Amino acid sequence: MNSSEKIILSVAVPIPLNRLFDYLPPDNCILQHLQPGVRVKVPFGKNTKTGVLLAIKPDSNIDTSKLKKAELILDTSPLLSSKELDLLYWAQTYYHHPIGDVFLSAFPTALRKGKPSEVKLSRYFQLTETGKNIDEQALKKAPKQLALLKLLKAQTQAISSQEITQYFKLWQAPLKALIKKQYVSETSQVNSTEEPLTRQSPLPANSEQQAAINAVTAQLDKFSVHLLDGVTGSGKTEVYLQIIEQVLANGLQVLLLLPEITLTPQLEARFKQRFTVAIETYHSQHNETQRLSAWLNIQRGNSAILLGTRSALLTPLPRPGLIILDEEHDTSFKQQEGFRFSARDVAIVRAKMLNIPVILGSATPSFESLYNVQKKRYQLLKLTKRAGGAEPPSLSLLDIRNQVLQEGLSPPLIRDIHKTLAKKEQVLLFLNRRGFAPTLICHGCGWVAQCSRCDANLVVHYRQQKLRCHHCASEQTLPRQCTACKSEQLKPLGLGTERVENALHSLFPQKKIVRLDRDSTQRKGVLEQHLEAINKGQVDIILGTQMLAKGHHFPNVTLVVLLDVDSGLFSIDFHAAERLAQLIIQVSGRAGRATKKGRVIMQTRQPEHPLLNTLIHQSYQAFAEAALTERKQAELPPYSYQALFRANAHEQETALNLLIAIAELINQYDNQTLVLGPVPAPMAKRAGQFRYQLLLQHSQRKQLHLLLNWLMPEIEKLKQARKVRWSLDVDPIDLY
Repeated sequence: MNSSEKIILSVAVPIPLNRLFDYLPPDNCILQHLQPGVRVKVPFGKNTKTGVLLAIKPDSNIDTSKLKKAELILDTSPLLSSKELDLLYWAQTYYHHPIGDVFLSAFPTALRKGKPSEVKLSRYFQLTETGKNIDEQALKKAPKQLALLKLLKAQTQAISSQEITQYFKLWQAPLKALIKKQYVSETSQVNSTEEPLTRQSPLPANSEQQAAINAVTAQLDKFSVHLLDGVTGSGKTEVYLQIIEQVLANGLQVLLLLPEITLTPQLEARFKQRFTVAIETYHSQHNETQRLSAWLNIQRGNSAILLGTRSALLTPLPRPGLIILDEEHDTSFKQQEGFRFSARDVAIVRAKMLNIPVILGSATPSFESLYNVQKKRYQLLKLTKRAGGAEPPSLSLLDIRNQVLQEGLSPPLIRDIHKTLAKKEQVLLFLNRRGFAPTLICHGCGWVAQCSRCDANLVVHYRQQKLRCHHCASEQTLPRQCTACKSEQLKPLGLGTERVENALHSLFPQKKIVRLDRDSTQRKGVLEQHLEAINKGQVDIILGTQMLAKGHHFPNVTLVVLLDVDSGLFSIDFHAAERLAQLIIQVSGRAGRATKKGRVIMQTRQPEHPLLNTLIHQSYQAFAEAALTERKQAELPPYSYQALFRANAHEQETALNLLIAIAELINQYDNQTLVLGPVPAPMAKRAGQFRYQLLLQHSQRKQLHLLLNWLMPEIEKLKQARKVRWSLDVDPIDLY
């Protein structure tokens, strides 16, 4: 580079300040490498950081003699295209989040750490003719080799080393042995251009499915948003697959986002059964190397389909063709820490920038999406029938007032479970509360075990003999006597999945019972093993939390029980009724998904409650229409727009004073914004921090953002802002 040329690099650095930093180019750098979208290693304070080059300019507001030199240009060409950079600029502007955090969030962890943007070439393996015909008994003394052989037999083409790693941790030694025995051979990459896109024929589509497929495929060349509102079990995935086939035939890529990691392996297996193209998965259970490999394979166009959770949304797509969000209503699509973006909303903006369609799929669409259908912004596609002739389940309320319960199980419910099991059918029980009991109380003096760091009770985990806080993760040994009165009359109060599981073992001692919650499925592979056992009919009773609520297909489950629907009926958050209704319908959707009719029983002490009765006697749509009318009358979202400031500090006054100062700033700004607070958060203390919040609401989105544009730089000038952890949440989905 010519030393007489004046070049200033404008770099986004991941720190909590919303500004770019100017640097001089590093010594001996190649001018052609200086392009927006490359990563740059820069000195920052006493450390070095990995940033993103966003602009090259001829001058700086800072005296160039005071500018530091960048240490290294990490990439020879941009990792992010101009369209990806435009999307990130939009996201930063809309969510008012520090620019460095936003731009670095587009990269996997390895690239954020400055590691090379290189991916190891996959090695591919397949069975030889000898391996295909081998008698498995020959390997009975080598179980790892046999398991690997079975995996390879199950494939219709060669399998990569990365894919093998997903099934087996230590596979190299058994694979080497199989190669030595000439049962397996290494081969080149599998997909040739001549190979057909699919290896399975599509399932026959009913009239509603075909109408949905036709509506989307007719608009593949332009931006459109389609809300696929299909009842549980209506075959939404088959609709996705047939539309995706058209996109792949056009040589384009597909991004499909899922709310839960647990759903990814099932969907991946189904996609690999259908398509011959390279498919990547991207989520937090993959290690750094796996995420880097998936990201680079999509970014370079080597792979055609990306299945992932929220974090996969910003992955670069050189040949974008379609974006799908399955279970679009799910709250996990909204990031709750750091860069608080909505994957659904950003996906729609991204599709608009790329001029491609978006499909939002759900059996219980979010109120925001239904509102956008009313406004003609989204096209509604309805699937009202279950696929394959399966009938919808019947829903009923079971009044448990004045009944003697056995750990939350009423006598009529126990009889219904017995009847179902006698027919060799499966039962699913849902309780969204893990642990043994949510409270430990002293029967002698009324003392309750509480977390010293949170405004919350400690949860009893009986098997581990622990008291654990589900908010800050602190734990202690289960005490034998009351710390207040020294009595030994300590009683667990309330229900958790662990406690209900114990009761089920007592009531149904001959039956196989599986508990699925975060505690019981922590070890890798355990969830997959349980799901396989359920689908093989080796499990009689399934007990679980929210991870059971969506996506799972259990053909032999004919009775679904919600043990405690009342806990969601009384909340200070206006979103609560919507969330509960969605949960009830999603859990109910696990019943009767095949040829056998399903039943859903909801235990309640509020049998006259209008929400429950509307869902049972009418539909989710009827409930949503009534609730949206209430929201409109109350001027709540989606008929208004909100932003929530949160502040946390070790001293109450410190957090409160910052939000008071912000409220005073807002009062200086001449607008019609409704300011609510500051007030303590519903959980006023968490992990040793006192928490306050300040809610802003306006009838017009533009006016709210004009206020935030002015307000954010003013907050950074406040002395209190430097002493407090604070954040802004645009379009908050809960008020906790």
